[in-house]
Amino acid sequence: MRTRPFYLLSALAGLALLLLLVLTPSAGARATGISDAAAALKQGPVYVHPGAADQLSRADADALAQKIKDADKPLFVAVLPASAEFPPENLLRNLRTETGVTGLYAVRLGDGFNAAADSSVLSRDAVQNLITAVRQPGVDADTELNNFVDQALPTLRGSAPASWGDVGTDGGVPVAGLVTLGAVAAAGGASAYAVVRRNRLRKEAEERAALDRLRVVVDEDITAFGEELDRLDFHPAEAGADDAMRGDYERALDSYDKAKSLMGSATHPHDVRAVTQALEDGRWSLAVLAARRERRPLPERRPPCFFDPRHGPASEDRTWTPAGGAAREVPVCAADAARLDDGRDPMARTVETDGGRRPYWEAGPAYGPWAGGYFGGGLLPGLLVGTMLGSMLATPAYATEYGGSEFEGGDVSGADFSSGDFGSSDFGGGGGFGDFGGGGDFGGGGF
Repeated sequence: MRTRPFYLLSALAGLALLLLLVLTPSAGARATGISDAAAALKQGPVYVHPGAADQLSRADADALAQKIKDADKPLFVAVLPASAEFPPENLLRNLRTETGVTGLYAVRLGDGFNAAADSSVLSRDAVQNLITAVRQPGVDADTELNNFVDQALPTLRGSAPASWGDVGTDGGVPVAGLVTLGAVAAAGGASAYAVVRRNRLRKEAEERAALDRLRVVVDEDITAFGEELDRLDFHPAEAGADDAMRGDYERALDSYDKAKSLMGSATHPHDVRAVTQALEDGRWSLAVLAARRERRPLPERRPPCFFDPRHGPASEDRTWTPAGGAAREVPVCAADAARLDDGRDPMARTVETDGGRRPYWEAGPAYGPWAGGYFGGGLLPGLLVGTMLGSMLATPAYATEYGGSEFEGGDVSGADFSSGDFGSSDFGGGGGFGDFGGGGDFGGGGF
């Protein structure tokens, strides 16, 4: 008769031991080395090595991790000490290989910072532009990493690995998630519904206001393209016209009709991205048509002029510095290139704001989808870093309120640990921790 209490005590002891093991941070969170950092990153987006704990506090690391998880993006951040345990050479490549998950990897090594990404989630140029924008001597880890994450999340393609779940930065039990779930349940279904409904109505109102503001700008663009078609001195039956020219002309007309149709049916701000993409396609067709008629080599496909997409495809690049921002290369038309070379201001596309007409990159977040259609494919983030619109695109609310997810492009899942689509050249190195005293680089090449 005394055995049942004994077995009961044994079971309770076993349960207590199991809970203790679960609630205790995993060995990967306490251990050291690239393999241990990679193991921790499989469980959560932020890993802080014990030797670098003074660089980023637990609270700051948790907040950064939550920001990444809320965005559902494959962005991995490691804060490591500048020690022999983490040789700078090929560090990013080795960390990516050990983790085995497609994504964007950012490493704070001592006082140095660098990043690299699989090309399927972010282009090499876009990564380098982001690094240049946030890497400044003497900046603390929390500021630098948050600036990088804020700029990267709106443009990063793919989704977070399923292995993250709701775990924290140390691989422990998702205590915060459990507490939140319990709080929601305790609040009651009626209160939760009221909050959801209020948020939905607020979002709908903001989307309507944003779309109304966008509609004015897009209608101007559509009208300008229509006038460009009217001025075109080409007729499909004219002497010298061939099938290729007629095809270019038809594609331009189709793009015009498509843009009008899409704008007419747009119900959300992110719908505008397809409209400006159609206009960009149409102007490109006209540029190809002009080259065929003039018997010139067909031009290379390039984005439109940064300062005003209505100027057509860019012919070259120029260095430009926005007010209060860092210099960057932007694609420009020949006319704006000449103006910049002469020390004059470019002919910028202005839009209405609460403070009057301003260049679109100094306007509000509603113009993000408009710009995204013209400058998609990972180019837009680097162009807008440091501008008002660029900063707004990076806010956590943008993706849900103004269609920021439309900048993602194709869907690339980071849910598995397969490295089949990992190109080693994506992590070939470049930039260097040596710039800020960290020493060495990631392999000598450029990202």
